[in-house]
Amino acid sequence: MNHPEYRIEGDGYAAVVLGLGAAVRELTYEGRPLVVGFGPDEDMPNFRGAFVAPWPNRIADGRYTFDGVDHELAINEPERVTALHGLVFDIPWTLVEHTASSVTLGCTIEPSAAYPFTVALHARFGVGPDGFRTEVTALNTGSNRAPYGVCPHPYLVAGTSALDDWVLELPASTVLTVTADRLLPVGREDVDGTPFDFRSAHALGDVQIDHAFTGIQRDAAGFATVRLMDPADGTGTAMTWDESCPWVQIHTADLPKKPESTRLGLAVEPMTCPPEAFNSGEDLVVLEPGQTHRTGWTISAL
Repeated sequence: MNHPEYRIEGDGYAAVVLGLGAAVRELTYEGRPLVVGFGPDEDMPNFRGAFVAPWPNRIADGRYTFDGVDHELAINEPERVTALHGLVFDIPWTLVEHTASSVTLGCTIEPSAAYPFTVALHARFGVGPDGFRTEVTALNTGSNRAPYGVCPHPYLVAGTSALDDWVLELPASTVLTVTADRLLPVGREDVDGTPFDFRSAHALGDVQIDHAFTGIQRDAAGFATVRLMDPADGTGTAMTWDESCPWVQIHTADLPKKPESTRLGLAVEPMTCPPEAFNSGEDLVVLEPGQTHRTGWTISAL
């Protein structure tokens, strides 16, 4: 089944957003790719450009307890036995508005045994002088309070050099360590003295990262920025977000079973909560009936 896609452009930026999953299939600045995209007839590979809600990352065994009630989600990452990246990345979204430089899509998470809550989502994607901006609104339209989290899943591209040569600036002092086999949270660790300390920008090299970070340094206005540069090309890509996302997942896209797709870009995913938040409750957004949550992020060319 073919799904609609929507092109927007302005101020040198151009993007294509899919009606399926509100995925960002393509993002360029003056023709230069800012993310790893995929073709119009290709299924979304490796969650490239996915819209992730109502939880980011993984829930172990697909099981969680909320307000004293146990729930069980479908396992969609069988090799690690987890429920991965929410419920809306592979469902149709409805067009709300489309202009030359913006598109707004909406969908409603309907109640089910696995997630018995009703959450209406709106995502506005727009381009302008500051870059490619996504603004997300979640409204609890049900009668019960609902657990909620959200993040994007872009693989940023700095330039034409190999990812190992790109220079990363990640203003985060704390990393969430994970199990080697299932990538489930173990505990917080100071990045000082670890391979995950990119507070001072330096080349990625051969480090492998698939971790959530917090303790994020922000500017006076409360914004955090991750910068990724290709020294050979003199180009780069940045991602900026506000305090509504106290976490960011970084992934060097190491895919040994898919060598053609490995380390093509760096996933940078500002998150409202860490992995397993449905069970830990850490930074979990709890939407009361009628309550709205807003967040957003911007990708820009350097």
